[in-house]
Amino acid sequence: MTADVNALIAALGGAGNILEIEPCITRLRTEVRDASMVDQAALKAAGAHGVMAAGNVVQVVVGPEADTIASDIEDIIG
Repeated sequence: MTADVNALIAALGGAGNILEIEPCITRLRTEVRDASMVDQAALKAAGAHGVMAAGNVVQVVVGPEADTIASDIEDIIG
């Protein structure tokens, strides 16, 4: 299952909540403004295999397509 990039952005609290996104092998390491806006169930519904959160850093496990997904998200959110 390929992750739905727009749904991932929404589940991370929207483009305005994403401060930084960086691919890390099979994960998206994402720094967010407000961690309470992150919907972990929606991330999984959008194709994430798992989610780990610590403070304002959310790691979304998406598999080997992490680089492509991160690039697509950066293209959308600018």
